[in-house]
Amino acid sequence: MKNNFEKSILVSITGSTQKEWQDKLEEIKTLKIKETALFLEMYEAEERKKIYQALLDSPIKSIPLVHIRHDMTKGELEFLQKNFKTKYFTCHEENFANHDVKHWKGFYKNIYLEMNFDNVVSKEVAVEKIGGFCVDLSHFKVGLEKLSKDFEYVFKRKAIHKYFKCNHLNGWNPKINKDMHTVYELKNFDYLKTLPRFVFGKFIALETFNSIKEQLEFKNYLTELLKNKFK
Repeated sequence: MKNNFEKSILVSITGSTQKEWQDKLEEIKTLKIKETALFLEMYEAEERKKIYQALLDSPIKSIPLVHIRHDMTKGELEFLQKNFKTKYFTCHEENFANHDVKHWKGFYKNIYLEMNFDNVVSKEVAVEKIGGFCVDLSHFKVGLEKLSKDFEYVFKRKAIHKYFKCNHLNGWNPKINKDMHTVYELKNFDYLKTLPRFVFGKFIALETFNSIKEQLEFKNYLTELLKNKFK
């Protein structure tokens, strides 16, 4: 795999409150950042409208990856693709089980599946119907440690390279084998050294709740870590 990790690792607008997304967007404006990822899972429709307007008024020109929510309309996906060139819309297993994916017909090749780590995979899950996997790297590590059914679903498809296009990235706590959405130490990312190369995609979106300033520090560390891994 040849990858420009400086380009492929994305800082992200994350959070669950209005203040969280507004604070990150203010940082982005100050730093004149033009490309980010966007996590909308925690935001209901009315709040998303505010986010979309704020994005249009921001320096952001490109949002390659958006983590979508079950109630998002096809029109919202069209808006993001048209205005911010979004290629990767990531969703959960339950979006198959609850038939949410049917709302996004016409975008199937742009939808990528993030597996959980609950050791259950619904019979409705069908990665072959969409673009492929968005491997959440910390979820994959959790699954690797306990060989869960979620992990096995991904691992047995490792030879299908077209499925592995994008990632979510959080920290990992080895003491309790859990992902970390707030990262306190850079070593919380060192688990990446233990993962197989096939899981890493073209874009790697930081999913942490940390500030944009902290995410940029993470990005510098991760760029060097992954450059060394892929030497």
